[in-house]
Amino acid sequence: MSSNQPCPNSALWRTTPTSSAILNTWLFDQGSLTQRLTQQCQGVFNVQVLKEGWQPLSDAECQALAIAQHSLGWVREVFLCDGQQPWVFARSVAGQAQLQAVGFDLSQLGRRSLGELLFSQQAFQRGALEISQIPCQQLPEIAQQQALNHSFLWARRSCFTKNALGVLVAEVFLPKLWQDSGLNL
Repeated sequence: MSSNQPCPNSALWRTTPTSSAILNTWLFDQGSLTQRLTQQCQGVFNVQVLKEGWQPLSDAECQALAIAQHSLGWVREVFLCDGQQPWVFARSVAGQAQLQAVGFDLSQLGRRSLGELLFSQQAFQRGALEISQIPCQQLPEIAQQQALNHSFLWARRSCFTKNALGVLVAEVFLPKLWQDSGLNL
């Protein structure tokens, strides 16, 4: 996948649960994934920033954010880790015009989790959680390297809104999370 093509865009997103009850507890958890991962960690929870900056958003991202196609947006890709071990690949996007209109600056997050911010600001409302099995080849190469010979990975996404601002957060669950959690998924 080229570096300017976002993850999970051509995937088929759905709101219906999987046949696995334990998997559904992860995919449809309405709470903060950051908080849940922090509780699971053997080491220290860590956000590893892979890439962030302004770039054109995909048509699927624009549609999910209800903004004009080909809009420019802030894109942030990170690993959510137990120590240095990636457990989740996350891609968060928001439209430039909307960010500037409300004065929200995602570039200041640094190594903080976006989820920490979204869940601490009561004004953000979370939209429906959608899930999909993402073909690994749609992920950035660095995330593909964490796929451990899997062809597809489970992912979820939801849009957090605050007034006119929408922040689309997609989270791809990496096999090492399931392995370290003792889950056979």
